[in-house]
Amino acid sequence: METSSERERGLKHSPETQNALGVVFNIQRFSLHDGPGIRTVVFLKGCPMSCKWCCNPESIQLSPQIVFNAEKCLRDGRCLEVCTTGARNREGYRPEKCTFCGMCVEACPTGALELLGKKMSISEIIQEVEKDHLFYETSGGGVTLSGGELLAQYTFSVALLEELKRCSIHTAIETSGYGPWSHLKQIVDACDLVLYDLKHMNSESHMRYTGVPNELILENALKITDRIAGTKKDMIIRVPLIGGVNTDRENIDAIACFALKAGVMEVHLLPYHRLGESKYRKLGMDYPHEAFILDDGLVNTIKDILETHGLIIRIGG
Repeated sequence: METSSERERGLKHSPETQNALGVVFNIQRFSLHDGPGIRTVVFLKGCPMSCKWCCNPESIQLSPQIVFNAEKCLRDGRCLEVCTTGARNREGYRPEKCTFCGMCVEACPTGALELLGKKMSISEIIQEVEKDHLFYETSGGGVTLSGGELLAQYTFSVALLEELKRCSIHTAIETSGYGPWSHLKQIVDACDLVLYDLKHMNSESHMRYTGVPNELILENALKITDRIAGTKKDMIIRVPLIGGVNTDRENIDAIACFALKAGVMEVHLLPYHRLGESKYRKLGMDYPHEAFILDDGLVNTIKDILETHGLIIRIGG
């Protein structure tokens, strides 16, 4: 088996690792809900959708962002002293000059400034996720690429997945499937497991709640299962359960029928939660999502309905 030092030597000779940069807004270690085993989840910024229940609103914009909490600001000028581009000055903040280096954030003693997303090379990400390589091996885990939507950075996603494969790390992707097939197939070819979101089977409703129709998403799902047929790769359908949006019997039956048509037997149900509420406040966005909450009884009823179709159902990722 390839040792850690051998993997590091391989990285030094990889042009993708030396040159490719992606915008990452979080790397979450010891995750148990984003694929098998113990996993590290790499969250990439950028998403073409605008789901009304999004729990990662900071992921929608592709570029890094700096948010400012005036209540925490001491107005001591430390952030101005370290800014080398003139983006932050006595007159205010000029985002067009900002390189998002994060120096002003580091200089702020109270956390009034926060950097959402930063550019990282593949080698930097590999060095971070390699810290848990032993856990991947003992638990059957690995690394999951999530977002946002990794199709927004598909070239970087492919290069990162290929580097992870060279490091003998199992890879999974979480995707909405909303993007060109020519891009998606490269990502699918480079990963081991596809976690595929189905939000609503009615295209008009899908458009109303996510900002995009669902025809491309459904087409791409069928193309994926056709492409991975006969391989060791697998696809799992994941359904975010949003109260009053996609929990009606008609939609649940439609999801089951589509899963069977695609040859997917495992479906994960992801009940709506409010963990992203504080993020909306930070970004100055409204959080009008109280109606989306659903009780455990309805979740279990949906699970029972899907199981009557012969599907394997798991609540949670």
